[in-house]
Amino acid sequence: MGFRAKPRAMSPSMLRSARLAAVLLPVGLLSSGCSLREAYEDTFSLGFPKPVTEEALSIYNLWLGSVAAAAVVGVFVTFLILYAMVRFRKKGDTLPRQVRYNLPIEVLYTAVPFVIIAVLFYYTTVSQNFVLDERDGGADVNIGVVGFQWNWTFRHDDAGVQVTGETRKPAQLVLPTNTRIRFTETSPDVIHSFFVPAFLFKQDVVPGRANTFEITITKEGEYIGRCAELCGEKHSAMNFSVKAVSPEAYADYITVLQADPANSIGTTAGDGSVRSAEQAKELIEGRPS
Repeated sequence: MGFRAKPRAMSPSMLRSARLAAVLLPVGLLSSGCSLREAYEDTFSLGFPKPVTEEALSIYNLWLGSVAAAAVVGVFVTFLILYAMVRFRKKGDTLPRQVRYNLPIEVLYTAVPFVIIAVLFYYTTVSQNFVLDERDGGADVNIGVVGFQWNWTFRHDDAGVQVTGETRKPAQLVLPTNTRIRFTETSPDVIHSFFVPAFLFKQDVVPGRANTFEITITKEGEYIGRCAELCGEKHSAMNFSVKAVSPEAYADYITVLQADPANSIGTTAGDGSVRSAEQAKELIEGRPS
C-alpha cells in the first residue's frame, strides 16, 4: 500500500519571506538602473532590432505588444493544462462524470480568441497606416533607389547626384536625421527588395513600377542594408549601408558629391536604364562599362 504525504502549508515565516521578495524584486530592478520600459523591452523584444526611425518605433511597439499578448495566453494555457493534470488525475477505475455540453465555457473559448484577434488586427492596421502614410506637402529629401543585377544606385534627386555600388565596394547611402525622407524605388531588370533591418521595414523594387515610402530617422549611426529578394546569381553581393548623419553633415556630403561630375545622375550603368549582358558582366567584375 502506498503512502501519500499531505502537502505542508507554508509557515508564517515563509509567507513573510515571499512577501518581502515580491516587494524587493521591483525595487531591485529600479535601483539597478533597469526601468520598467527597459525590462519590458528586454523581456519581449526577442532580439528584434532597436528602431531608428519614427515609423520603426510604431512597428517595434506592435511587436512588443504582440509578444506580450502571446506570453500571457501561453502562461494561461499552461496553467490550465497543469491544473487539469493535477485536479482531474486518475483516482481509480471509476470514470468521472461525463459532460457533453458546457455553454459558458464554449462561449468563452470562442469569444476570447476573437477579441484577441480583433485587438491585434486593430493595432496592426493603425501601425501599417502610420508607416505607409505619405504626408501632405512632400518630403524634405527625395531619394531614388534603383536595384539592378546585382547592386544598387542611390540618387539624391534634389541635388542631381548619385552613388552606385560595386561588387567589391558596396554603395553607401548617406541620409540626414530628423528630416522627412521620401524613397522612390525602381528596377530595370527583376524584382529586388530594399531592406534595412534597423528601419524594421522592407519594400519590393519592381520593374515597371515606382514604389514609394517615407521615413524620418531619429538616430545617427551606420546601418546594414540588404536585398531581401532572391534576384539572381549574384544576389548575395547586393549589400549596402546607410549612414545617418546630421543635416549639416549631409549638406557637406552633397557638396562633395556635386564637385565631381562623375556623380551626376545618369552617368552610370545603374541609373535605371536597361543594360546589355556585357555591361552587367563588367559591373559585376568591378570594371567600368
